[in-house]
Amino acid sequence: MARTPNVNPSVIPAIKYQDAPKAIDWLQQAFGFARHFVVEGEGGRIDHAQLARPGGMVMLGSRGKPDPKNPWSDARGGVYVVVQDVDAHHDRAKAAGAEIVMPLRDTDYGAREYSARDFEGNLWSFGTYDPWAEGK
Repeated sequence: MARTPNVNPSVIPAIKYQDAPKAIDWLQQAFGFARHFVVEGEGGRIDHAQLARPGGMVMLGSRGKPDPKNPWSDARGGVYVVVQDVDAHHDRAKAAGAEIVMPLRDTDYGAREYSARDFEGNLWSFGTYDPWAEGK
């Protein structure tokens, strides 16, 4: 699916499941999502998945053990936002008082991103990874 301006959203919910493979099947059957991109890990875990429907997408994966270096490891959910200038975005969020829980970093999948909690503790991630881009 190619990204089309004003059609493919840049704000994407992210959900973690105890049984992510079952969640993928169920979300397809119950809510009409289609597999867009799935990365399977060891032992049947889902490291990352993207399910799409016309006008939207959800990212999901398997819940893991708590890891203080990665707030997403055992999170139930949060939001991912595609941004062009993630460094400037990070600086703005930090200046506004966002709790930076994962510092700016370059990922092994070619993105640059960071994670923060808002004033009520909700988990957000901002980065250059575009799940709608060609080849994903």
